[in-house]
Amino acid sequence: MSLKLRDLIRQVRACKTAAEERAVIAKESAMIRTAIREEQEHYRHRNVAKLLFMHMLGYPTHFGQLECMKLVASPHFPEKRIGYLGMMLLLSEQQEVLMLATNSLKNDLNSSNKFISGLALAAIGNLATPDMSRDLAPEVDKHLSNSNPYLRKKACLAMARCLRKCPDMVEDFVERVVGLLNDRSHGVLITVVQLMTQVLVIDREYILEEGGGQYDGDEDAYYESPTRTAFLKLVPSLVKLLRNLLSMGYSPDHDVGGISDPFLQVQILTLLRLLGANDVKASEEMNDVLAQVATNTETSKNAGNAILYECVQTIMAVESDDGLRVLAVNILGRFLLNRDNNIRYVALNTLAKCIADGAHAARSGGGGGGENGEDDNTAASALQRHRTTVVDCLKDPDISIRQRALELIYHLVNQENVEALTAELLNYLVLCPRDHRGDICSRVLKVVDKFSPEDRWRVDTLITMLTIAGRECESSVQSATVVYISQSSEDLRAYAVHKLLKAIRDDDGSQQGLLNVGIWSIGEYGDLLLKPYSYTPPSSGGNLSEVAELSAMAPESTPVTVSFMELEPASVVEIVEEVMNRHTCPLEVKQRALTCFTKLRERFENSADAATLEKIQNLVKKYEGSSSLELQLRSCEYGALINAIKGLSVKGGDGDDIFGANQGSESVSDTVKTAAKEALARMPVVDIKLIQRKRAERADAFMEGDAMDPFDTGSNDDATPAPTSSGGGDLLDLNDIFGGGGTAAPAATQNGNALKAPSAKIEATPNNDVDLLADIFSAPAAPAPAPVATPAAGGFDIFGGGQPAAPTPAIQNNLFAPQPVAVNPAPSVGSSLVDPFAAPTPSQQPQQASAPIPIPSSPAAVGGPIPSSTTVQGFSHQGLAVEFECTKPDTWNKQNSLLVAKFINTTDAPLYGLHLQVAVPKYVTMEMKPPTSTTVPVTGGSSTKQVTQTISVTNTMLGTKNLMLKLKASFTSKGTKVEHLATCSGFPAGQY
Repeated sequence: MSLKLRDLIRQVRACKTAAEERAVIAKESAMIRTAIREEQEHYRHRNVAKLLFMHMLGYPTHFGQLECMKLVASPHFPEKRIGYLGMMLLLSEQQEVLMLATNSLKNDLNSSNKFISGLALAAIGNLATPDMSRDLAPEVDKHLSNSNPYLRKKACLAMARCLRKCPDMVEDFVERVVGLLNDRSHGVLITVVQLMTQVLVIDREYILEEGGGQYDGDEDAYYESPTRTAFLKLVPSLVKLLRNLLSMGYSPDHDVGGISDPFLQVQILTLLRLLGANDVKASEEMNDVLAQVATNTETSKNAGNAILYECVQTIMAVESDDGLRVLAVNILGRFLLNRDNNIRYVALNTLAKCIADGAHAARSGGGGGGENGEDDNTAASALQRHRTTVVDCLKDPDISIRQRALELIYHLVNQENVEALTAELLNYLVLCPRDHRGDICSRVLKVVDKFSPEDRWRVDTLITMLTIAGRECESSVQSATVVYISQSSEDLRAYAVHKLLKAIRDDDGSQQGLLNVGIWSIGEYGDLLLKPYSYTPPSSGGNLSEVAELSAMAPESTPVTVSFMELEPASVVEIVEEVMNRHTCPLEVKQRALTCFTKLRERFENSADAATLEKIQNLVKKYEGSSSLELQLRSCEYGALINAIKGLSVKGGDGDDIFGANQGSESVSDTVKTAAKEALARMPVVDIKLIQRKRAERADAFMEGDAMDPFDTGSNDDATPAPTSSGGGDLLDLNDIFGGGGTAAPAATQNGNALKAPSAKIEATPNNDVDLLADIFSAPAAPAPAPVATPAAGGFDIFGGGQPAAPTPAIQNNLFAPQPVAVNPAPSVGSSLVDPFAAPTPSQQPQQASAPIPIPSSPAAVGGPIPSSTTVQGFSHQGLAVEFECTKPDTWNKQNSLLVAKFINTTDAPLYGLHLQVAVPKYVTMEMKPPTSTTVPVTGGSSTKQVTQTISVTNTMLGTKNLMLKLKASFTSKGTKVEHLATCSGFPAGQY
């Protein structure tokens, strides 16, 4: 005989070890299994109760699931109660055995005992599956109009579960939900408001994610849905209900901490937030009651704080006026002064969201008044008044509070307070955990880059940041500091290099970022260290580094002058050598130090003594035998450069000069000397904006698929035609790489301008490396040599010394262009390259003039007679067929084609949410217009209008390569989302 529940609990509590507990549970589980096999009905409820206790302890109880079903079907209430409790705890909605309870639930919903019906409604609210929700929704709907409030409130919660599982039933129950809002019972009211909130959330998710049947998954479709429209009519009733709760006197049944029914108030505010979003009329109706809640709610109790927080959330979400938003920000400011860390955390999160939403609204709707787009009566300006409180949160011992305050400070920075808040960030950088320093440095860099008042302050701030967290900062911060120093004036460069030298001298060698930037600056601008420097900052500035220290000791009215003494070349070399000789010096710093020594050798050429110059050369040669390949390589190469500047020849391993410029002499030529000095000259100014723009373009190209797919994806928006492919640009066009295309070689480019050959005009995009370097360093590039024309087969032997055969000129499709002439290559004199600037020799001119124009044998190669209209089948999939009607809009340019996509619906219902994407090869440019409609009606109707979409394409290799399209279509057919990929290549050869 099995134990009673209380005896089992006593035995488990008496166990001293986990093994004893497992033994007791195993023994009792065996007894329960025996009772289940023997169908001991009089012990069934006791066994299920013990299984519930075992389930609470974490032991498996799946073998008792059917016992729960049997208890639910029992006619006695005590057994039903245990059965429903076991079913809700031991079963989940994924288990198939749950479908056996559908009939029992339906019977219990029709029971005359309200407690039995309540158990069934509770089970539906916890476990209902989509199938159960559809079957039992009518019975649940009956209880929504039940006279007993006990059943009405349970029915509301059960209906919320049914609608969540079957969102398409929402519109059928909207009217019944609206009628329940006038109920007098607070329990029913709170469940009705919760049900309305769930219905709005479910309706929005159904429309946006599923398409909602007749909707296209658009945000605007949700705001115009019938469910939301019906609920908007109830806003006055909800406002009246909330106002009555505020003015209600003491009610012991609903009072919590002196506040009347705070749970119902929070639920109403949540519902008003959903209804007032993007609706001006509804927001105006609730503005007064929101102000009343914000001003009359007590904050001494946690219940009042919960209502105020929800009120602030509603004010920020609806279309409220600026005065109400200022009131909400002030409430959050009071929350920051609360001792409870949970309330402060919530306030910081909400304030950050408020700032982010305000910035997004300012970008989309234009700025406000004032110098920075802010008025004195806006939420952003109100938040600035709580700036001191937010900064104080950085000193909180709770790390989560500090992190949220740090995020908020980033949003608070503007042109007026950037210096003060950046100083606070640097102070926090000293105290924060090292794991967070890298992110803070990146954030400070963005702030400095966007709001910096002057270049000196920017450089000073970045150097101070590297002094504090140079070990943790990312390489992008170091690179940005180098760029800012190189872009600054000569006076600011002198200040930066003096300051960096002092910081390196005072550092213990742990701040690698500081060492990288400092050693680079010393190498580039070491000659500025040999001169004294002094600077008098303005009286309002100077809150960083030495300026701050000196300002604290001097009178406030007297500006403090920052002075640096001149240094001897030997002292500069000694400081860098000391850094390099530390045993903790990273390899990266040593590499930069070698570069620094090499450049200092050129900088100190006329100012240092012979001993210092010799010491520098010895320091460079010191690592010629280093185990690090990079150090060894730099040491050898830099040593050769130094010797070249001195005019000495450097022999390689075979006795030849490594420069290859001296003809057996012990000295190098003046050309080599000049080249060596230019190599060690100051680095050209880097245009960081240009680099960022080029990186963004490459990132965009990669995202569009250029790096993975040789097709350029088109969209429904009007697109700018892409440039035609040129040399080195179309890396993934395999036909071009292996010479299958047989196209002429592109013209060489210089600084983005195509070099014009005397025989033809060829445009090329700036894709070569010479042009890229010229753009980055803002310096003119050497002219690129013109490529040799390829033979007809498309091959090119880079080791061949003979001249390739003359290519056949491409046939032009422009009827008004001058006739092309054949080009004969010039005789080779020591090189196979052709000078693009050289004039043709007299012997060449008659040949060019008399060269015959080759006539193609096939008219299709030059775009011969083309029909006025051609229809090409695109694809046909699940009732949607696409065909292209192809025409030539310009008779003088056969490369251009106009494709009109016609969408044919062969189903018996309209297709919604049509979206067509087209991709083309890189030799084709495309411009795609939006479709005439996103809804495709049934084709063949009397009043239906066919849906079309126009695509303009230009095949720049007409006659060599045919047009090809990659298609991706998506649409909704009978509530099901359909996507299809296809390739269309059936265009007539030589015509498209």
